[in-house]
Amino acid sequence: MHNYTVAQLVKQLQNKDVSSRELTQHYLDRIDAHDQELNSFITVTAEQALASADAADKRIAQGDAPALCGLPIAHKDIFCTEGVLTSCGSKMLDNFIAPYNATLVDNYEQVGIVSLGKTNMDEFAMGSSNESSFYGPVKNPWVTDCVPGGSSGGSAAAVAARLAPAATATDTGGSIRQPAALCGVSGLKPTYGRVSRYGMIAFASSLDQAGLMAQSAEDIALLLGPMAGHDPKDSTSVNEPVDDYTRLLNQPLSGLRIGIPEEYFGEGLNSGIETCVRDAIKQLEALGATTKAIRLPHTQLSVPAYYVIAPAECSANLSRFDGVRYGHRCEDPKDLDDLYCRTRSEGFGDEVKRRIMVGAYALSAGYYDAYYAKAQKARRLIQQDFVTAFQDVDLIVGPTTPSPTFEFGSKGKDPVAMYLEDIYTIATSLAGLPGMSIPCGLVDNKPVGLQIIGNYFNEAKMLGAAHQFQLATDFHTLAPANFA
Repeated sequence: MHNYTVAQLVKQLQNKDVSSRELTQHYLDRIDAHDQELNSFITVTAEQALASADAADKRIAQGDAPALCGLPIAHKDIFCTEGVLTSCGSKMLDNFIAPYNATLVDNYEQVGIVSLGKTNMDEFAMGSSNESSFYGPVKNPWVTDCVPGGSSGGSAAAVAARLAPAATATDTGGSIRQPAALCGVSGLKPTYGRVSRYGMIAFASSLDQAGLMAQSAEDIALLLGPMAGHDPKDSTSVNEPVDDYTRLLNQPLSGLRIGIPEEYFGEGLNSGIETCVRDAIKQLEALGATTKAIRLPHTQLSVPAYYVIAPAECSANLSRFDGVRYGHRCEDPKDLDDLYCRTRSEGFGDEVKRRIMVGAYALSAGYYDAYYAKAQKARRLIQQDFVTAFQDVDLIVGPTTPSPTFEFGSKGKDPVAMYLEDIYTIATSLAGLPGMSIPCGLVDNKPVGLQIIGNYFNEAKMLGAAHQFQLATDFHTLAPANFA
């Protein structure tokens, strides 16, 4: 049952071949059996999950249940969930029980989706390897001495190991697509503003975007609709009609124009990954798409621009964690300065502290124009590259990551090497465009991801192309041997 896709499980539930309680219990049993090895969950909400499953079964029995009613999924531990620990992978929030639901969580509860629990993540979503979590690193189910990617590594590992059919996640500079690629699952970051950020603990407010991970593009298309939509509680939420994300799944690719950026196939790209990606491009051509080389000339500015903008926004957002209102508080502070200093020193990990310091410096008097303002100008140039490219193509395709998964600790002492793991995903986030990663091969039994980038609010076209590719290939059906 755990190897079924979301689409298959939904049919099983609708046909009453399986009850939501049976399905939920099956996944809870798999988490209990396997997650001690992977550490992909921070909190498992078994009692609440079974209660929600029973309620879903009643709705299904009455014959008026929404299509996804009774489906169990997992939530990244960055989304506030009423009555449940919401830690953001940090000691700072190790005692924080959310008093309300994120809009995304509410939306899913309204259609009867069952939450299995909260998945592990890099602390405050800062990282590319899931090594910075206060609760310990998550292991990659394919190669357990290697990282799953980050920051949504727990969600990626849980879906890859079939501990959940799907999971929510967030992407600031690649935190859905990169772990999806390293764990061999499908992951989508929607257009910025497409999904409400209300109740999603902020890292970098102009970049953070909620999204999904699942086995297939079809699964994501089914789950994205209830997640998306305008939210008056979120000022960055875009008031655009929600698309039917399944409408193009069965449309042939004839006439589809795909751009191949020259900048994504240069120095630093693993040769095995390049081979897999170019083979995937040939498959898309065989399905009827046409391809052309394009230029994104300011791609080289994306990493330096991102690592000024994101830390600057993080330094502002994380100032709220001061030991006064909620979260960790140091013991017996001598005065207010001592309270602030010791609370933040004890509550934040090294990577979070590093980014706060970089951000505070970039925003400080005398340096704002030299760093932050200049990074925002670079961001505009990067966005314009995509605007120009999409005048001639419908989608852009390339590698998701420059290398396959890597061993724990191999890049921890070199933050720049770690930052470069997101070199192909950051530009999309800076531009606010939708992007996704789907499996397209293996290198030394390590998954490889194909990145698909679409124009604004063009998720349906991306998902359609991905689905047609997955109908012609079986990479998305592969599971790590020890968890199949």
